Amino acid sequence: MVKYGLSIILASGSPRRIGMLHDIGIQPEVLIPEVDETVHLTLTPQQTVMCLALKKALAAELQLKQRAQADRNVLLIAADTLVYAGKVMGKPMSERDAFEMLRFLRGRTHSVYSGVCLIGAELGIRRVFFCVTHVKFSNYSDEDIRRYIATGEPMDKAGAYAIQGGFGPYVESIVGPRDNVIGFPLGMIKEELNAIGIGFNDKGTGASETE
Repeated sequence: MVKYGLSIILASGSPRRIGMLHDIGIQPEVLIPEVDETVHLTLTPQQTVMCLALKKALAAELQLKQRAQADRNVLLIAADTLVYAGKVMGKPMSERDAFEMLRFLRGRTHSVYSGVCLIGAELGIRRVFFCVTHVKFSNYSDEDIRRYIATGEPMDKAGAYAIQGGFGPYVESIVGPRDNVIGFPLGMIKEELNAIGIGFNDKGTGASETE
């Protein structure tokens, strides 16, 4: 086994993504790129999240080059998540928008898509992929929605809810990775790295490759 002392750079300021890496013993360097999130209207949900993840990763890579840090032994991770239920549902623009989103999702099955881009210059890695999870909500009431919105939690969440937070009790079923619904398919990220011979070490920022 060849050990790589990788630094993990997360191209996101999301507390959820940072926390999920912390949970497996990784303290990532956080780099938040400025990205135009406009995408072509004809893209599918999976194409949209992959496009946005790639944009974020390339913008972060450019920032590293501008800092003369492009040759560092790093693994750069970028991700983007959206909710799809016949239409794309991103983060709500207002409490009214959040209310309409959650009312629309009531009693329905919707899909959560996350796109991920991995870039590791020293390791020759440039990969973009997506993960999808199907979630069904129960028939909660309008008052349930109002109480949830009053907590402030839905305002920075795609689809206006957090499965790991106050809206978890209204989830009737999940088909697919739960971590993807949180917005960071960590299990699939590790699978992708393992597929190209890079072991993602749960005990820290190391990784390994089999010769």
